[in-house]
Amino acid sequence: MSATKGMVLTMEKRIRVLVAKPGLDGHDRGAKVIARALRDAGFEVIYTGLRQTPELITETALQEDVNVIGLSILSGSHNTIFPKVLALMKEKNMSDEVLLIGGGVIPDDDIPGLKAAGVAEIFGPGTPTASIVDFITANAK
Repeated sequence: MSATKGMVLTMEKRIRVLVAKPGLDGHDRGAKVIARALRDAGFEVIYTGLRQTPELITETALQEDVNVIGLSILSGSHNTIFPKVLALMKEKNMSDEVLLIGGGVIPDDDIPGLKAAGVAEIFGPGTPTASIVDFITANAK
């Protein structure tokens, strides 16, 4: 008798999240906290490390077949980096399949424009990690 006889095998696809620190910002503690919280919530997490370019981020996201790209930006370059990543996602036919979210120090006044451009959500400092997990769970494809 086979050891697997009677055993039900299920293959549940886990949500894959790329966490990236674009630009010249050298502080990644928050990104690491988020990456760990997402991993602990059951997501597969790929952390790219510091000083990533939009090109490297989108190429890694494509290669890793992620459902979500999460950018952590503290440098004030959010109005440049998010649109660039969105443009590259569109160019690589990822914009309909991959959710782009962000966090860091982003002024409230800039958030509506980022969302109108295609960023799904912005999570500011102090956002409970459970809120991020819930948002990704509800919105990732």
